[in-house]
Amino acid sequence: VVTRVASSTSTEDVVMTNGRISRDGQSLETRTLANDLDMVVSHLKSRRASDETIEAAKTIASLQKRRVELIQERDSNLSARKEASAVVGKLMRDRENLDEEALAEAKEKSNKAAEGAAKAEEELDELENKANFLLAGIPNLLDDQVPDGTDDTENEEVLCWGDIADLPKELGWPEDFEAKWHDDVASGLNGYQAEAAVKISGSRFVALSGKIAQLERALAMYFLDLHTDTHGYKEVSVPLVVSKTALEGTSQLPKFQEDLFAITPESHTCNGEEAYLIPTAEVPVTNLHRDSILEESDLPLKYVAWTPCFRAEAGSYGRDTRGLIRTHQFGKVELVKVTTAESSDEEHEALTKDAEACLQALKLPYRKVRLCSGDVGFSARHCYDLEVWLPGAKEFREISSCSNTGDFQARRMSLRYRPAPAPAPKGGKKPKKPKPQLCHTINGSGLAVGRTLVAVLENYQMPDGSIVVPEVLRPYMGGKEILKV
Repeated sequence: VVTRVASSTSTEDVVMTNGRISRDGQSLETRTLANDLDMVVSHLKSRRASDETIEAAKTIASLQKRRVELIQERDSNLSARKEASAVVGKLMRDRENLDEEALAEAKEKSNKAAEGAAKAEEELDELENKANFLLAGIPNLLDDQVPDGTDDTENEEVLCWGDIADLPKELGWPEDFEAKWHDDVASGLNGYQAEAAVKISGSRFVALSGKIAQLERALAMYFLDLHTDTHGYKEVSVPLVVSKTALEGTSQLPKFQEDLFAITPESHTCNGEEAYLIPTAEVPVTNLHRDSILEESDLPLKYVAWTPCFRAEAGSYGRDTRGLIRTHQFGKVELVKVTTAESSDEEHEALTKDAEACLQALKLPYRKVRLCSGDVGFSARHCYDLEVWLPGAKEFREISSCSNTGDFQARRMSLRYRPAPAPAPKGGKKPKKPKPQLCHTINGSGLAVGRTLVAVLENYQMPDGSIVVPEVLRPYMGGKEILKV
């Protein structure tokens, strides 16, 4: 919904989209906060951000004004010191007619100006550190497509693929068959070792064995092959331990520290920094190009990685305690793209379709939803969730989130590209090299392996307790078509 309203800070009308001021191509940075605070605040309110976050945005804006004053003060003092120093030099060169009083006055002016410049510089450093600290807690600006809403109940359904009755009909389920939960199905095949895992590691850990463990591996292998052979991604194997700086680059820190598994400094540090287990391969894969300037001709970069992921799930006490839905450790095939601003939206749509292709190949019914403003992730400006049908639980559950972060992450990790230079005119001067621009980063699960295993167990179960192996997975299962006890 787009409307025009009068601005409180400008003579021009502003464009309102879904109840907030359109970002109009702007990115989240201190300059935007100083120049267009009303727009930023409208996005924070649309996200249902806390009063503390909104106040932090206002503080950054006021600090930016003081920053300009300090820069002027510093430069003025530096200029005054330069003038006074020139006078000192001139007087010192004329030793025979040296005016001691004038020399002392010039030196005093030089010293006073130097002290003033140093003081302004010190205050400027403190101010910028404070502004950067506050900015790290401000979420990304929203794309105009994002609908306004409070939580996941107000997400917008984009499409619904497959009929939930098709697979039961194909498999020949009796009309009165009550589908079991995935953990019951896996236990029936002697492949679910929850109690043993809890003894070893505590709650929210699970061990799989036999055919169920093989099925989990088959899913990951199939996804990797699909994305590399068909969708054109490059497979990467990345570290599972990352630094504080890497997590700040992809914005898991400082906002989500309580959800991370920290490693004690006595055990390991990352180049002297705090070390953590990865919450998603997005972190190490995106950071492969931190502090880099890429060439536009090399973009987009498309990566896929299969890793275990570790999350403390601090805010989920008492939720999804059963089965594989929410565990501290889980496998995930992650898709990451690095691209330009111009191709950002197109590449986001393509990545999402690549994730959807996994579900379609497995014949798993799913919904594609656009997350509303109150549900979209901290770093995302636009996000699709794919929700797979679980007949045992009788509900759709998220199996992939595909996010376009714009330049939000790239700004934090100093990830840029140099645009291709314009062709030189005939007989004219060679054009200057274009200035580097911030990249855009896109990520999504393709797919979460554990939750896909849940979906396969529930959708492909049979009344006798066996599992029909989806056709595309059979080559990875040694040709097995049915898994029985």
